[in-house]
Amino acid sequence: MFTSKKVSILAVIASAGIASSLLTSPAHAALPTLTPGVLTIGTDNPAYGPWFDSNKPSNGKGYESAVAYAVAKQLGYPASKVKWVTASFNSVIQPGKKSFDFDINQISITDERKKVVDFSTGYYDVAQAVVSVKGSGIEKAAKISDLAKVALGAQVGTTSLTTINSIVKPSKKAAVYDTNDLATAALTAGQIKGLVVDLPTAFYIAATAKNAVLVGQFPVQAKAEQFGLVLSKGSALTSKVSAAVNALRANGTLKAIADKWLANVGGAPVFKK
Repeated sequence: MFTSKKVSILAVIASAGIASSLLTSPAHAALPTLTPGVLTIGTDNPAYGPWFDSNKPSNGKGYESAVAYAVAKQLGYPASKVKWVTASFNSVIQPGKKSFDFDINQISITDERKKVVDFSTGYYDVAQAVVSVKGSGIEKAAKISDLAKVALGAQVGTTSLTTINSIVKPSKKAAVYDTNDLATAALTAGQIKGLVVDLPTAFYIAATAKNAVLVGQFPVQAKAEQFGLVLSKGSALTSKVSAAVNALRANGTLKAIADKWLANVGGAPVFKK
């Protein structure tokens, strides 16, 4: 079960033996941010655990909040120079002007999305999973085919929905919801038998939603799915943000943050094909 951990990102880094100097370099001159001297970061509201804690992206707690502040520091922006704005999942992946320098909100990198937005390199490798409720009849599903004849659901526009349609290929059309909150409510109300989400979110829902159980995860595809930071198409910041993510992966910071905030992720059985 996920629990709130009151630890700052600097404490995470220190506990992993990573020099804080790697993340406290002077601000780079004249980065073309929306507001000079400020890095504006977007995410959705509500901001879900374990990615964020207590729906407060600015507190530095939760995997994505911690990653966001680590990227900011790598770019030369202390926490005091980071501003958070609300941006819904659907608005982030649509074309058009953005209200943020980059967005972090469990958004998978896909070729289709790359047509209208920029992505950083991946900061998290993703597995998709199924959550159900006790008594649904699929709690012990072991094969993908076991899911094909039951009502499944996912958030609109997500790779979770793509997983249902392209991998499960159910006989019943998948139910689509605007948010994972609405999808979870439908699951606990018995409107669907299974909800497909990324694995950490599946663990969180299984630990917090009434009678929810984690059924299993899908096999990793040949081309691993990754979450990336989202920027406006053609952003002058894309290469710099990608370089920051690459540095954090190389120096062990991303692993240190995952070890703190996603420590309980990994034990779900893998569905057989």
